[in-house]
Amino acid sequence: MELSIIIPAFNEEQRIAPTLREVDGFLQRQGIRYEILVVDDGSTDGTVALVGALGLEMPAVRCLSCLENRGKGHAVRVGMLAAEGVVRLMCDADGSMPAGEMPKLVAPVLSGNVDIAVGSRYAKGSKTTTAQPGWRVAWSRFANRIIQRSLVVGINDTQCGFKAFSAEAAIATFSQATIDGWAFDLEVLALASELGFSIGEYGVVWSDDERSRISPVRDFLNVAREFATIGWNFKRGRYSLAAAQPQNADVKRQQQCRRRETETLVKRALLRPVPNSFGARLNKAAACRSNQ
Repeated sequence: MELSIIIPAFNEEQRIAPTLREVDGFLQRQGIRYEILVVDDGSTDGTVALVGALGLEMPAVRCLSCLENRGKGHAVRVGMLAAEGVVRLMCDADGSMPAGEMPKLVAPVLSGNVDIAVGSRYAKGSKTTTAQPGWRVAWSRFANRIIQRSLVVGINDTQCGFKAFSAEAAIATFSQATIDGWAFDLEVLALASELGFSIGEYGVVWSDDERSRISPVRDFLNVAREFATIGWNFKRGRYSLAAAQPQNADVKRQQQCRRRETETLVKRALLRPVPNSFGARLNKAAACRSNQ
């Protein structure tokens, strides 16, 4: 399977249906195999029932239900580790990034240019169609400035909810992740960096949803606490970072074999004519990779 979409959801009965229809409709036109995993984080509304009903009309949609509300980080982790795609992309249930933006993140990973593609509201090519509240812009930029100086160097927007991972990077990072809340992105990207995975940042079109549940004070304090926990975990050696430096030639050969297997799957699926812009971009990326 070429692509897995992971959508964490908590009480999203009012917002998730249009998002699923847009994503599924877009991917249906691309001629690739895909799955859409909605990971319900212990919703108390009708989210699970709605997603189940939508799955009857969209066979690629599947709902994974968590018994209790543990946080977005936990939901994304469950989805990433349950996914089967060569590329695994996380996005939000509110549809704040149009489905047409997916190629910007998927293509660099599929082509092997990077292991992780981070969607950004601040990188070149980004565009915000609905302005964010002033407090949210200030909060995001302040948090990113601190983060860049310590955990994740060189990424301007670690908190944007759109990221694509190769299967290898997703398994290596999310299998060790411990943060269940909003700061899970920081932990995963910091782990990826320490493990030697390449990370690219790509500007995306993004719109703010005024129904966002982010609380400026409460969530800032939670992220600050989780940020400190991540730093402490690194100091205590909580994470296994041996994969960052393969110990022998056998390990290197195994990694190269996995990469070649992934490239073969990509080429097999994507080096055929696909009559749309997304397919054209992926075909070009795969062709460039094959000529390297």
